[in-house]
Amino acid sequence: MVDYHAANNQSSFGGVQVYMEQENDWDRDLLLDPAWEKQQRKTFTAWCNSHLRKSGTQIENIEEDFRDGLKLMLLLEVIAGERLPKPERGKMRVHKINNVNKALDFIASKGVKLVSIGAEEIVDGNAKMTLGMIWTIILRFAIQDISVEETSAKEGLLLWCQRKTAPYKNVNVQNFHISWKDGLAFNALIHRHRPDLIDYDSLRKDDPVTNLNNAFEVAEKHLDIPKMLDAEDIVGTLRPDEKAIMTYVSCFYHAFSGAQKAETAANRICKVLAVNQENEQMMEDYEKLASDLLEWIRRTVPWLENRTQEKTVNDMQAKQEDFRDYRCVHKPPKVQEKCQLEISFNTLQTKLRLSNRPAFMPSEGRMVSDINGAWHTLEGAEKGYEEWILSEIRRLERLEHLAEKFHQKAAIHESWTDGKEAMLTQKDYETSTLSEVKALLRKHEAFESDLAAHQDRVEQIAAIAQELNELDYYDSASVNARCQKICDQWDSLGVLTLNRKESLERTEKQLASIDELYLEYAKRAAPFNNWMEGAMEDLQDMFIVHNIEEIQGLITAHEQFKSTLSEANKEREAIQSIQAEVQKIAQSNGIKLSGANPYTTITPESIDSKWEKAMAMVPLRDTALQDELNKQNSNDTLRAKFATQANTVGAYIQEKMEEIGRISIEMNGTLEDQLTNLRDYQTNIMSYMPEINKLEGSHQLIQEALIFDNQYTSYTMEHLRVGWEQLLTTIARTINEVENQILTRDAKGISQEQLFEYRASFNHFDKDHSGALKAEEFKACLISLGYDVENDKGDSEFTRIMSIVDPNGSGAVTFQAFIDFMSTETTDTDTADQVIASFKILASDKNFITAEELRRELPPDQAEYCIARMAPYSGPDGVPGALDYMSFSTALYGESDL
Repeated sequence: MVDYHAANNQSSFGGVQVYMEQENDWDRDLLLDPAWEKQQRKTFTAWCNSHLRKSGTQIENIEEDFRDGLKLMLLLEVIAGERLPKPERGKMRVHKINNVNKALDFIASKGVKLVSIGAEEIVDGNAKMTLGMIWTIILRFAIQDISVEETSAKEGLLLWCQRKTAPYKNVNVQNFHISWKDGLAFNALIHRHRPDLIDYDSLRKDDPVTNLNNAFEVAEKHLDIPKMLDAEDIVGTLRPDEKAIMTYVSCFYHAFSGAQKAETAANRICKVLAVNQENEQMMEDYEKLASDLLEWIRRTVPWLENRTQEKTVNDMQAKQEDFRDYRCVHKPPKVQEKCQLEISFNTLQTKLRLSNRPAFMPSEGRMVSDINGAWHTLEGAEKGYEEWILSEIRRLERLEHLAEKFHQKAAIHESWTDGKEAMLTQKDYETSTLSEVKALLRKHEAFESDLAAHQDRVEQIAAIAQELNELDYYDSASVNARCQKICDQWDSLGVLTLNRKESLERTEKQLASIDELYLEYAKRAAPFNNWMEGAMEDLQDMFIVHNIEEIQGLITAHEQFKSTLSEANKEREAIQSIQAEVQKIAQSNGIKLSGANPYTTITPESIDSKWEKAMAMVPLRDTALQDELNKQNSNDTLRAKFATQANTVGAYIQEKMEEIGRISIEMNGTLEDQLTNLRDYQTNIMSYMPEINKLEGSHQLIQEALIFDNQYTSYTMEHLRVGWEQLLTTIARTINEVENQILTRDAKGISQEQLFEYRASFNHFDKDHSGALKAEEFKACLISLGYDVENDKGDSEFTRIMSIVDPNGSGAVTFQAFIDFMSTETTDTDTADQVIASFKILASDKNFITAEELRRELPPDQAEYCIARMAPYSGPDGVPGALDYMSFSTALYGESDL
């Protein structure tokens, strides 16, 4: 009999690698350990039964139930999915040996080299040989195909276990023996794939039996993995059997790998369908919006091209008001719709490009260029209509202006002539003194000059009336009647003026006396009266001051004015003495005074009255100046309060602007962490809003007090508002940049480390921190990332790249454009072949899929989406209701018609 240990050392599978290489002599001594044999017997028996039950049978004793070779051949047929040669049903030893040999030959045909395992040992019930044969079968059919990152089966299975259990505390899988004794690794595997089955946090490392039983029972009940070991056997063994543990763990691997493939396939299809559904909705929205906008333009252009003339300015202004209403009310929403249309079109094309779909081609006549053309026609009609309205209004305004000018000049002339005929015909000179007559004569000479000056106005009135007649003014009749009346009156005034002048000159020769005292009175009363009127104006002057110094200057000037009042009173008394002298002389000489002083209208009574009013105004002026001084002191307090708050807020905004600049350059962690930190930072900034509101309150008090300057601070409220809004905008722009990076990363599959590398390179070459790279900076950045832009093509390659990242030719490359370019150059996208492969998994490797399978594997809306668009399958292996998922998948990417 051959030593089983030696046989296992030589066994191999796949013709590639000898798996059972023993690690050291300690392993070799322990191989015959009864505890290990017991574990192998139980594990291998359970593993065999997990497959044999598919054929409605099982084994009880592993070395006895395989002796006739029948169940051994059945086991191989189940796990290999192939038919073996027909077994011999005889009960003689030779029949059993032949059956076992058929099984061994089948194993050998699969590339497994059986060393020192013969049919006789199996038929004789050799336990160690039987266990060795079963282990060889397990290796070939359950473990050999396990490969992670091109590792061997054992290494691949171990690496899979390490990756799945890495996040769990107290789990460190380094082998397939003592790493599994505390049971935590088994529980971690289940919890990683089915967290609803295990409460991992409740497990304790110092209770391995409970941990193992919990994992084995959950696996048997929910994962259809039979219980292959007893917890007591594992815990009671110094070093659990490696083959038993590997067999058990391989069952977990196969249990989870199938579900993961189906989930991955379904997720891929859902992702592709979701993209397609969203794109189709955007296409429908674009078509509707484009149609509505073009229809509005079609209705509006004829209205703008209408040139029906109106008769009055009011009628034309009504049209102008309609046009203004169109400009301010009706057109702005359409401008927004046009802008949204272009944004939607560009966004749709970007999404189609990112998802590897063909570009969107709108219906005929609904291209962006068609809409721009129609919009250009609209704006041309709009410009012409506006120019026409203005031209018509100017024409009508010319007529109305002439008519208004005529009536205005006529009214002025008529107002001037009112009473002139009565004045020219009065006999006032008959009872006047010589001085009065001379005054009347001088007054008449002045009137003659005034009359001559009005000759031009009369001629202008006649000329305007003539022009209105020539332009066929609608109210020419009333204009002509009024013009004729003015001309007739003008001729009459000329005759009366000549007659009065002759009468005044005749009367002047008859008067002999004059009164010189009136002249002296007039000479002194006039300047004093002017002084009093000026003083009263100054005392009533509404002063406006902005600071304490200005009001103090007014108070000083007022005090100086009060110091001159005594001298002014002396002058008033001297003037009144002249009038008293006039009365004295008249009485002594029996002269009858004709009335008022001919040289002035200033009477002694008016001088006294004005003097009393001026004296009453002085204390009022004192009070007003003192009130204003108190007000300026209060305003100065408001200035100081506002300045204190403004200086604090201004320093805060400056500090935060510099801080956000540093944050945008020095951000670390994942993009999600950066986004969370930025939003927390934004919340922190917004918590300062009460201080801004408090400053606004102080500023309102400043405005209500009409304070326009503040020497205590250089900040203005407008300056601080702009700074605050710029701070909030900068934070929002930085958050949006990170959100766009996340969108790009998720859409393109870019790793976090790649994004960090791109950001670091971009920031390094962004010397002025403007958020954009110039052409040479961008070129240096690409070279730093290993991108060849100086190849045999010379500058043409870099020119091509710049046309992608800077299509507008601005000479600057934003970080988002840089990320889009790098993601396009370095990442893969979904393909039609990948989607076909995913559908093939859902269809169980069939060339078609049924509606029932789609509804079972996909969300309802996406399942119905596929069913409505998939063509019937026409292949020879189809069934009723079969759908062609291959043509559907290629149509998603524009390789065929959907």
